[in-house]
Amino acid sequence: MSRGRFPLAVCQLRTETDYDATLEKTAGMIRDAAASGAAVVVLPEMFSCPYSREYFRKAASRGHEDVCRQLAGFARDNRVILVGGSVPEAEDGRLYNSSFVYDSDGSLLARHRKVHLFDVDLPGMRFFESHTFTPGREITVFDTRYGRFGLAICFDVRFPELFRAMARRGAEVICLPAQFNMTTGPAHWEASLRMRAVDNEVFFVGASAARYDGFSYECWGHSMILDPFGAALAAADETEQTIIAEIDLNRIDEVRAQLPTFLHLREDVYTVAD
Repeated sequence: MSRGRFPLAVCQLRTETDYDATLEKTAGMIRDAAASGAAVVVLPEMFSCPYSREYFRKAASRGHEDVCRQLAGFARDNRVILVGGSVPEAEDGRLYNSSFVYDSDGSLLARHRKVHLFDVDLPGMRFFESHTFTPGREITVFDTRYGRFGLAICFDVRFPELFRAMARRGAEVICLPAQFNMTTGPAHWEASLRMRAVDNEVFFVGASAARYDGFSYECWGHSMILDPFGAALAAADETEQTIIAEIDLNRIDEVRAQLPTFLHLREDVYTVAD
């Protein structure tokens, strides 16, 4: 597969409590990103319903098929590869936090079910995703016309083995739809994104939702697109906006030639699946 350059955008949208209003806004932001030249567009975690157990269940009762149909249409209508953030996906009586990826013709490229569920008991905040969702069991890597991508969701970022496995499987750009909160966001969001980029010498895309002030779960925002050296190519604040950056896959070769960590893995001491 040829290597090259392509523009990638993150639509840092604020999810509204009204489903139709959120999808209408999503359509407009994707359309504007495509008009600005984006070939790949990435949405945030749970972009279609507020990040709350109450709304997860409501979305599940509606089913994920409608939002997936609309995502496929957004990708096709705008001729972009669309990493559709994540949505509540119901299957066989179970609920998953799932990301669906669509090619520019509207066909499904990949699905990732969040592997590590967000169960925390922090000062001022208790949240247990496992009370609602079932964890996924797959490492998600997929091919596009631009290169090989990896995909994970939010809390997954705290488990570096998952990302090393993606890199070992050839991922060059890793996308992370997410909603870090107002405790973990200031402390760990940027550091986590930078380290996963640096660890694996890949482009890393942290696609956050915008902050919804006063909602029960306030998101940190601050989406970022990082290069394989950990440099920020684009970054947002907490507000609703779109960021865009040029991805040049040749930069991966440059960085790995300068810091050839992949040539010095000690597989006689430790291994990660490839």
